[in-house]
Amino acid sequence: MTDSERFNNRELSWLDFDVRILEEARDSAIPLMERLKFLSITSSNLDEFFMVRVASLKDQVNAGYKGLDIAGMTAREQIEAILSYTHDFVERQYTTYNRSFLPLLKKNGLKIVSYFEDLNEEQSAYVDKYFRSEVFPVLTPMAVDTSRPFPLIRTGYLNIGALLQDKQNKNTVDFATVQVPSGLPRVVTIPTDEDECTTVILLEQIIEKNIHRLFSGYKVLCATPYRVMRNADLPFDEDEAADLLIEIERQLKRRQWGEPIRLEVESGIDKQLLKVLKKELPINEEAIYRINGPLDLTFLMKVYNFDGFDHLKDKPYTPQQPKYLKPDEDLFDQIREHDILLHHPYETFDPVVRFIREASQDPDVLAIKQTLYRVSSHSPIIASLAAAAENGKQVSVLVELKARFDEENNIVWARKLEEAGCHVIYGLVGLKTHSKITLVVRREEDGIRRYVHLGTGNYNDSTAKLYTDMGLLTCKRSYGEDATAVFNMLSGYSEPLGWNKLTLAPQWLRDKFLELIERESMNAKRGRTGRIVAKMNSLCDKEVIEALYRASAQGVKIDLIIRGICCLKAGIPGMSENITVRSIVGTFLEHSRIFYFENDGSPEIFMGSADWMPRNLDKRVEILFPVEDPVLKEDVIDILKVQLSDTKKARIMQPDGTYEKIDMRGKKAIGAQETFCQRAIKTSKNR
Repeated sequence: MTDSERFNNRELSWLDFDVRILEEARDSAIPLMERLKFLSITSSNLDEFFMVRVASLKDQVNAGYKGLDIAGMTAREQIEAILSYTHDFVERQYTTYNRSFLPLLKKNGLKIVSYFEDLNEEQSAYVDKYFRSEVFPVLTPMAVDTSRPFPLIRTGYLNIGALLQDKQNKNTVDFATVQVPSGLPRVVTIPTDEDECTTVILLEQIIEKNIHRLFSGYKVLCATPYRVMRNADLPFDEDEAADLLIEIERQLKRRQWGEPIRLEVESGIDKQLLKVLKKELPINEEAIYRINGPLDLTFLMKVYNFDGFDHLKDKPYTPQQPKYLKPDEDLFDQIREHDILLHHPYETFDPVVRFIREASQDPDVLAIKQTLYRVSSHSPIIASLAAAAENGKQVSVLVELKARFDEENNIVWARKLEEAGCHVIYGLVGLKTHSKITLVVRREEDGIRRYVHLGTGNYNDSTAKLYTDMGLLTCKRSYGEDATAVFNMLSGYSEPLGWNKLTLAPQWLRDKFLELIERESMNAKRGRTGRIVAKMNSLCDKEVIEALYRASAQGVKIDLIIRGICCLKAGIPGMSENITVRSIVGTFLEHSRIFYFENDGSPEIFMGSADWMPRNLDKRVEILFPVEDPVLKEDVIDILKVQLSDTKKARIMQPDGTYEKIDMRGKKAIGAQETFCQRAIKTSKNR
């Protein structure tokens, strides 16, 4: 079989995931405002996809790279396939918005004005007054002529382009542009023309209606919103950077100058105006998206937060107290008694925040060490780490500056921690530190004891309410020794002779996974039971996929729960007939990584920070850790069973690579995320 027959293309597989999110937006069984949220997510996802993935492919084409991807496609072939796919996808987005959402929102008391020409006299006067008082003082109109060059059009920002005719010299037509200010609300409530209805208009429509006021002495021939996405990769050489923090700061400013990757314009844009944009940006015709509606649908998230529409939303879920933790008892005492399993967001993230806060205040704590990849904008964890340093404790923090789109945020935190007296490490040269680990060293009556938190997700108290993740709190000596070795490797150059429990990328993790898969293959070959269940975000590592294909051929039953990218093809006779792949898209973003290996009747369970991707296995510092407590193991196994029994939100990969929802005929409706919510509430009530 050819590579294209054996593997799915990574980029097209990711776009399939965005289609699954769009399907949630189109599902009439979901409350209207929740559907709105899903449509907004598809838009932000697509932006990042272009800025990162399409940009990377463009770089390969520009460099003359002729290599093939896992599915046997060149970079140019991938770009062509992506552009064709995304043009169709965008059309489906806006068909959903125009034909479904606008009428349904209006029916439920929320009218979004599509064209400023539709305003009545009172609304028109209100909008003009709002422009003069609130908008006009903020705007900076920029004309382009022989003395004023074409300005920088920042990536992702809305702009309005216009063609102007000099009233004195009608033979002169100039281009001008104005950026829609991001500091003002994009969704503006205006007087309603209907009873019991909220009416809103978008900021760019208000500016477009009044754009003539910005160019006195000129006639505005036409004006249209447009938006450009640029290459967001940061091209810097870590080996040559004298100070990584300063170098990343410098490159962040250059991100706005990246090569244009995609141009969005309204579908009715004037041909001459579009010609100017194509020339000045510059951008090819196939990368231009003519939009039948408002550009950048992420504004729908603002609409979702409007007051008065709670009846169109899911009932908000409150994370519960963890099953294995008593909130009123000393945290360190409880960890000494038994390992504690955490399941977010069904169980609250507060114990993790509490773990670091109490360590910062505890006079017996000598040191705190932690890795940070993405943290919230007002992180209580950062505050606790700073307080710990000020309290005289030794605090070492690895802040990963290269976490894409969080670079600026992480620079701020790194400086704050340094000012508080923490020892801050900026990651390792050539690698991203993606592992999630905290070590607390405490002096106790019987000597020094090490407490460890290991997780599958970031130390971010905000996203912990939205992402499904797992965590483990333990003070077992073997885990503590390994945690110490991890931080010694990160802060220096020491490498342990061996590991007790943890397995790290990039040195050992790939081999560990391949050995575990091979063990199941050998067991099946010998007539024993071979079984693998693996839950992750993405699977695109060729060596791992080949190992799974070999295991399937030996009779190993393999169930994969993969939210997004999956380059493996499932259910193909002779290659993967024993493999199933399912993707669960629901209220929460599936983010945990869990791995089950049958091990001939003595199952082994692992969790960690890494997906089965080359970047995770070869180019990042990742940690895989076992769950060994028998009670906790059964809990994790049950979590996997519930996910595999989902009939409401799961979609099953077909042999051709497409995904289909499960046929519900004769089946009980089971939603894994709903089940976990209900269980957590029940456990909390029964305390």
